[in-house]
Amino acid sequence: MLASRHLLVVLVLVLVAALAVTGYSLYQEKKQPDGVEISVGKNGLSIKEK
Repeated sequence: MLASRHLLVVLVLVLVAALAVTGYSLYQEKKQPDGVEISVGKNGLSIKEK
């Protein structure tokens, strides 16, 4: 009985940690970086200031 309760607590903690890591990863992906963006496409060179 006690082992199953500990297992449940561990599983909940792992799920919470995975959710936190996923949320932080999505936040970093959506955050706009400061500086200059340089890209090369079919229309030539493009430089945008952020």
